[in-house]
Formats: sequence, C-alpha cells, structure tokens
Amino acid sequence: MTTSNLLEFFAENKKKGEPLVLASVYETQGATYSKAGASMLMTGDGKFQGMLSGGCLEGDLAERATQVVAEGKPQSVTYDLAQDDEDLWGLGVGCDGLMRIFLQPLLPANNYQPFTSMAGILEGDCVEIAATVIESASAAANAGDALVRVGEKFINFGLSSAAAASIESQCLDVLAVGQSIVDRVILDGETVSILYSVIRPPPKVLVLGAGLDAEPVVSLCVDLGWRVTVQDHRPAYIEKSNFELASEVACCPAESLPKVLDLNQFDAAIVMSHHLITDRTYLQFLAETDMVYIGLLGPKERRDRLMRDIGSVAKQLENRLHGPAGLDIGGRGPAAIALSIIAQMHSVLAARSLAVTT
Repeated sequence: MTTSNLLEFFAENKKKGEPLVLASVYETQGATYSKAGASMLMTGDGKFQGMLSGGCLEGDLAERATQVVAEGKPQSVTYDLAQDDEDLWGLGVGCDGLMRIFLQPLLPANNYQPFTSMAGILEGDCVEIAATVIESASAAANAGDALVRVGEKFINFGLSSAAAASIESQCLDVLAVGQSIVDRVILDGETVSILYSVIRPPPKVLVLGAGLDAEPVVSLCVDLGWRVTVQDHRPAYIEKSNFELASEVACCPAESLPKVLDLNQFDAAIVMSHHLITDRTYLQFLAETDMVYIGLLGPKERRDRLMRDIGSVAKQLENRLHGPAGLDIGGRGPAAIALSIIAQMHSVLAARSLAVTT
C-alpha cells in the first residue's frame, strides 16, 4: 500500500458518497507489523486499502467497519497476538505483539472529516499533525473528535474551544519530535486519551537524466509511493523513454533548471545524465538546496573531478552527496543499480523522518 493508493481509494469512494472508516493504530507492545499512527481505510461492505498487519487482522477489521458505519460511532479494538493460536483466532500467525486500533467513521454528512484535511496534507509538501480523541470521560472531548494542523493553523472537529487550545501545544511538541504517539491529558478533571499522528507527505524525488537506466529508478520510486520528476536537457532522450509513471517530466537546458523547477520542493535527487558538463551544472544548483540525499552515478574518479570543477560550493554537498550512488548489493545492470540507489535513498530519507521536523 502506498499513500497514492490510499488517496485514490478515498477519492473514489468520496465521489460515490460511500461512507468510510479510518482505522488507526494508536498503541503497540512488542513486535508488531505497524506502529502508532499507521492507518488504513475501509468501506462498510468489506473493501479496504492499506494494511495494519501482515493480512491476518484486516478481515476482522473489515467486519468491524461494517458495524462502525451502521452505527456511525467509533470503536476501539485490541489484538493481543502474543496470545494468538489456532483456537483463539484460527490463524496461527505466531506474532508476539499487541496492537490497539481505533476505528473512526468518515461520513458524507461532515465531508469525511477529519480525513479530508489529512488527505490534503498528504498531497502537499509540509509535515503536519493530527490529534484524535481515542477515549474520553470528559464532556469537552468525545471519541473521534480531532484537531488537524493545516498550513500552520489548527482546524477543530468537535472539541470544545478550551480543549482544542490545551491540545495545540502538545501537537507542536510531538511534531517537533516527529514521531506519532498516544498520550493522556486531563480535560475538566477527566482523563482523555489522544493519538497524535504525524502526517508526512511522500517524498519528492528529482531524476536528472532520462536515459534507459532512469526508467527502473522512476518505476521503483512510484512503487514506493514517492512522487518523481524527470528532467533531461535532450528532447530525444525524453521522447524515446517511458516515464508515464512520473508525476512530471521536464526538458530544459541544464542551466535553466532552477527557472523551470522549484528545486527546494524536492527531498532527494539522483544525477545521472552521463554528461560531464551537465552533471556539473546540476550539482552546482543542488548544492544550494537543502535536499538530504543527492546521488551521483559514475566512479569515484569522476565524482572527484566534478567536485574539483564546482569549486567552493562542493563543501555544501558534504554529507549529502553519495557518489557512486547506491548500496553495494553486488548487482549489475540498470534494474539492480536502480535498486541499490533507491535502497540507499530510502535509508537516508527514513533517517530524516526520525529527525526533528520543525
């Protein structure tokens, strides 16, 4: 499941006016397939998009979703897989963890909120946060009420004004750490459990070069749900290659790149034009960005020459430039090289997502 798959599923069912259920992991113990903040969407008739387990829990969740849609009320469920055996679940999955999952109705009557706002974040460029009430004994907040930050402003779905104001500061603290958590707060003297979900749009990747070896790079990016843009200064390369899966394809002289694309919108780039002067120009522009990953194809000697050629700006690429790009997985050919590059890129981006996100 990718973010794009989830958003497509949501858009299709929203267009049809079908009620949905948002299932979110809010607490785990031990070894589990998903952690707090992971989510999936389900219809009232058993269809779903996304996975919270290896496939062993989704059937039961789909059945529960039918009840949530029928009643229009959220519910929580706990799966203690440490106790799982053939007699208990009939699955024998052998997992050793515990998962608590919150099922929340998304209805046409309220424009499928709060997920409509969450979906808008996933389609954008900024990391944001949502706070969802899981359990509450307070009149100031009911299960399913939520607070979503969009464009540095909070949108309130059902919370009292006082409760929303109290939760906002905690949202910012969680966002600064960058990890989804469940926490308990006191509202009007009562305990309220809240899931703070960090909402992170999928990465944007810039592929600089449209040779045949760029095709598997684009394909793997798309398979991961990443948004990818391809650029090449040679129209013939663009025309003879297949980049239908890319979000955008550009063709401009290397020196015009910043005029055509906003380079600061990208999280990572791979330089693979196989043209020395063009690659040098790309690296000069990329050095001025804050991309966390910049890959360069070619041997170390070529990398070193390019670093000498671009002069003092080379220092700005320290700890970000990976050349030769890719992990050493022992493969040969375009597909294996693409796999090694995307694996390395994924590792760097995943480490970034664990860092401070303010």
